[in-house]
Amino acid sequence: MFAIVEIAGLQYKVEQDQKLFVNRLAGEKGAKVSFDKVLMTVNGAVTVGAPAVSGITVEVEILDHVQADKVIIFKKKRRKGYAKKNGHRQQLTQIQIVSITGFDGEKKAKPAKKASKKEETSAE
Repeated sequence: MFAIVEIAGLQYKVEQDQKLFVNRLAGEKGAKVSFDKVLMTVNGAVTVGAPAVSGITVEVEILDHVQADKVIIFKKKRRKGYAKKNGHRQQLTQIQIVSITGFDGEKKAKPAKKASKKEETSAE
């Protein structure tokens, strides 16, 4: 069982008890966060949302806030005396998928249709 969920603008394939790094999320270490923008689920059968699957939520726990490795950006134009060096460290949040809930109610019974006028008159 897995799901494709949108977290902080990016799409991730998640399974229960999986740990992953995502862009910095608001919240304290140890806090629980839920995401309801689930784009696709696979639980025996594939369910694709348009754009999201309703009723499915992904519960995650924030493990830590960290920084990624430094990325060096170096720009140079030859023979022009132009050289620029810059660095960047992305702010990340390490999360753990606690549960993917809502599968039990995915095939809800539709409300009964109202009887048409023809059926009502024939019944009388």
